[in-house]
Amino acid sequence: MAFHRHTGPGSYTVGTMSERFDCHYCRDPLHGKKYVQKEGRHCCVKCFEKICANTCIECKKPIGADSKELHFKNRYWHDTCFRCFKCYTSLVNEPFMLRENNKVWCSNCTATEDAPRCKGCFKPIIAGDQNVEYKKMVWHKDCFTCSQCKQVIGSGSFFPKGDDFYCVSCHEHKFAKTCAKCKNPITSGGLTYQEQPWHSECFICSNCKKQLGGKRFTAVEDQFYCVECYKECVAKKCAGCKNPITGFGRGTSVVNYEDESWHDYCFKCTKCARGLANKRFVCHNGKIYCAECPKRL
Repeated sequence: MAFHRHTGPGSYTVGTMSERFDCHYCRDPLHGKKYVQKEGRHCCVKCFEKICANTCIECKKPIGADSKELHFKNRYWHDTCFRCFKCYTSLVNEPFMLRENNKVWCSNCTATEDAPRCKGCFKPIIAGDQNVEYKKMVWHKDCFTCSQCKQVIGSGSFFPKGDDFYCVSCHEHKFAKTCAKCKNPITSGGLTYQEQPWHSECFICSNCKKQLGGKRFTAVEDQFYCVECYKECVAKKCAGCKNPITGFGRGTSVVNYEDESWHDYCFKCTKCARGLANKRFVCHNGKIYCAECPKRL
């Protein structure tokens, strides 16, 4: 951006004739009268203003011999017309910018007009103003506020939602999911179990308190257990092998009979060891037999 200073007077002189000359145009004698000399020709003031004078680009009137003329790039002004189009400050001997429609602007108004507009107050953001930029939009720092609580976000953290912006606190209360255990908002991370959100640090083993995210676990009523704690503290013991029935790995099916449980592969005839899961069996003296073996006892 370049600003300009107007140049000096135009290429004519004004004086009082002391010699015998006639007006170049009307031929009236000029001796003792005020005259104008332009391009080597002498003319009376009346003919100058009618024929030779430049027209002010602002007021569209001739610039008379008695007026001060300013010119720039083949454009002419009365000195009294040479004012900022926006604030009307005189620009005689001041830097200026020639803009559209041959209007002159002072440096301050040019800077204001060309400055980006605040998305909040729509006023210009002048160089040196503290501002916030986001996706080609700009705000004064104090105009960048939360859409919910209206407090200034400034250069702090925020969450965009469509055309709105929220501070961290309002975003948590308005949009964040609530942990099924602690009931506090989940601002980042977290996990989902049975369509309920949890903080990772809240989804833990009820016994050893280790986090269960991404690990195998067993749910018993409202409690969660890691594999080891479930084996040690919760799982029933197989009436056959005496090991915990975890539901993990081999033997995920369980056989229950009269308050006792077996791995499906441990539920077999006491005499012939035939597997009895999903088959007929006989209980004799507290022991399990296939349908045939009790006859041989």
